[in-house]
Amino acid sequence: MRVRHFSRENDMSAALAKSTLAALIGLCALPAFALAAPAKHFPAGSNTPGGTSPAFSAAVQVGNTLYVSGTTDGTDPETGKLPADAAIGAKVVLNNVKKTLEAAGYTMDDLVWVQIFASDLKDYGAFNTVYRTYFKGPLPARAFIGAGSLLGGAHFEVMGIAEKQSAAQ
Repeated sequence: MRVRHFSRENDMSAALAKSTLAALIGLCALPAFALAAPAKHFPAGSNTPGGTSPAFSAAVQVGNTLYVSGTTDGTDPETGKLPADAAIGAKVVLNNVKKTLEAAGYTMDDLVWVQIFASDLKDYGAFNTVYRTYFKGPLPARAFIGAGSLLGGAHFEVMGIAEKQSAAQ
């Protein structure tokens, strides 16, 4: 049987090595914290089912990623009423998404993920016909979800994630 004897000097060396390693790890992480920009919030307009001061931002940008809150087709800007049909509703809601993206310096083609909530799944075809016209490049990944009733009697609510592509890509 081997018996190890530890001296106070060995204990101090081990503690110093651990402290040095922890400090080095912390210093390596420091540049990431210094370069991380704070989230940038884009306020939601007053024309939402949330009223004049909704409890959310229209979008939040973190780095090159923009998180777009759900927006609906609850009011057709041309009539001030609920859109007459699903095709008009799709155009209204997608214009809302486009406006939010553009306010943050993005385009529809920067979208990488989209979720569509529909009050009636029968509107899938009408939505897709309009949806395809909003993109020049490849379409983003997405989900089309039957949601039952939506705020303000809307046909659709759409939210998404956009990623700003670097010039080198």
